[in-house]
Amino acid sequence: MVKGNTAVKEYPKSEIDQLNYLMDEYGEEIKRLAFTYTKNWQQAEDITQEIFISAYNHLNDFREQSTIKTRIYRIAINKCKDYVRSWHYTKTLLTNTFYQKSNSLSPEEEYLESEQKEQISKLILELPIKYREVIILYYFKEFSLEEIAAALDSNLNTVKSRLRRAKKNLETKMDREGGGYNG
Repeated sequence: MVKGNTAVKEYPKSEIDQLNYLMDEYGEEIKRLAFTYTKNWQQAEDITQEIFISAYNHLNDFREQSTIKTRIYRIAINKCKDYVRSWHYTKTLLTNTFYQKSNSLSPEEEYLESEQKEQISKLILELPIKYREVIILYYFKEFSLEEIAAALDSNLNTVKSRLRRAKKNLETKMDREGGGYNG
């Protein structure tokens, strides 16, 4: 079996230990990834459970042509995309939009740096999924371009193009909102 980027000979033998290992190793990362799609922590937790059940059910199919991390991210991205295409997501998104309370803090309560981080996070979540996933995997999960291409089942040049367009899109949005871009 494979752990992260290195092969591991002493992988847990029992089925429950294998599932626990995967959840301990990747659980929080996958939940945060699911949140970037769902924008709802409860739904992200539910999808994360589905992701690990699916990963566990397909462990025997794993041919070690990539890392287990890449495989789990591939499953996670597919599950999240399925959710975003579902009627439940659309209904939840509309409901939250209509009933959402303002949670913005006054400028006196925030430091300039935290405001900028929040603005960037918000703008990333507004990006189309094909750009959002590349930005998150590259900058926040520190995947290489090749790993992103494998996780998304995309051509390397497509990943490079999406990353370039995502950065340009973010820069444009930040300029439009008056936040500028500091690199």
